[in-house]
Amino acid sequence: MDINILVQGGVNVNQALELLQDMDTYNETLQDFLSEIDDKLAKIKEYKESQDMENYAILVHSLKSDSKYLGFTSLAELAYNHEMASKAGDVRFVIGSYDALINEANRIIGIVRNYTSGVKAPTVSLVGNNNTKKILVVDDSNIVRNFVQKMVPSEYSVLVASDGEEAIKIISKEAVNLKGVLLDLNMPKVDGFQVLEFFKNNGLFANVPVTIITGDDSKDTVMKAFDYPIVDVLNKPFTENDVKNVVTKMINFSSVKQ
Repeated sequence: MDINILVQGGVNVNQALELLQDMDTYNETLQDFLSEIDDKLAKIKEYKESQDMENYAILVHSLKSDSKYLGFTSLAELAYNHEMASKAGDVRFVIGSYDALINEANRIIGIVRNYTSGVKAPTVSLVGNNNTKKILVVDDSNIVRNFVQKMVPSEYSVLVASDGEEAIKIISKEAVNLKGVLLDLNMPKVDGFQVLEFFKNNGLFANVPVTIITGDDSKDTVMKAFDYPIVDVLNKPFTENDVKNVVTKMINFSSVKQ
């Protein structure tokens, strides 16, 4: 395990550690990145070829967020440019610069695989899985889900969903046990706003506190979220302390309601 493999490959490890705090967490997060990147790139290609710019924007946004967490500066910048272009419906830019995005992604994948070949696989903890007090984390990024999961107090069980459709199924089943929901807005299939509407239509806000996760720079998007009685907003990229603060706020909210 040689960190110089990352540094010499242009990875800003120091920047990543400002968010992820320590090398153990960083190494685990790199493993999370590798576990889902092939599938993510395949979907990005699919949406590019079908010129589905709405879903393309969601996936490159997720790639941008993951890259920021891990210090992949060049990949984050390229993904951001693709996000902005696809949101503007600029198919020509997306197609014309697609190879540059994928080549940089593949370069990073090679560097990370080389580095992580010397990293011991993390031990999975099952503590709290049978608890009736539960926190739901909804985000299409495996990196974000796992990072948040590590920050939740051990007396709470953590449920995860990768999109709004999956989240609604979990909420419908577990609402009585949920002590909080961390909800991303920008997801494929069913987005965060549709989940907020589900909360509203079923009168769930009174008993289940919701914190929004967002990497969207648009103030209008954030203000739209505050049309609902959410507890707080967690802006990407966030730190361990940011997560702990909002989780504490939701738990306190839930305790007052009991």
